[in-house]
Amino acid sequence: MFNIFKSSNYQIIISKSLLLAARELHKRPIPIPVAWTRPEFGWTKLNFDGSSKGEIGPGVASIGGVLRDHKAQFLLGYAESIGRAYSSMAELKALTKGLELVLENGWKDVWVEGDAKGLVEILAENREVKCMEARSYLRHIKSLLLDFDNCKVSHIYREGNKVADRFASIGHRCKKLEIWRELPPLETLDMMRHDAEGKITFRRR
Repeated sequence: MFNIFKSSNYQIIISKSLLLAARELHKRPIPIPVAWTRPEFGWTKLNFDGSSKGEIGPGVASIGGVLRDHKAQFLLGYAESIGRAYSSMAELKALTKGLELVLENGWKDVWVEGDAKGLVEILAENREVKCMEARSYLRHIKSLLLDFDNCKVSHIYREGNKVADRFASIGHRCKKLEIWRELPPLETLDMMRHDAEGKITFRRR
């Protein structure tokens, strides 16, 4: 009886097939599960975002953010148009305004989260920046962080920061700083419900 598994030709064919399949699999982007996470009991979570519409130079910019508690319940949201700015400055201004609002409301344990990875790393690693304006904002942010009893800063992919992103988009339509208390804008309700349910979004690398 002929045993195909003893055929050297067959073994070579299988090896090539596996090699090609492995190479093809390696080329494919591996999806990353992303989901918004609730803060611990007694903590307030601030998600912030900045938006800048412009490919060359500073674009028309806005900021936004949302505050929620350990039950994922809405506490406060904010949005504002800030004129023209680079996206990095918009992120700094969004975070600054969010922290100021947290302190104004007396919340002392805060989890700060944004999709600006560079900014999060600068804060986490206490890095210096060259831009004088950015440096000024960072000094102010660090002074605000010292006023909290407990504070942690983390990065999340944009897919998990959708509510803050929507508030930043709303900011483009605001003539001045807008603050929502108790009831958020209708266009954010589904996103917040998904976050509260722990809905997972898959991100392609």
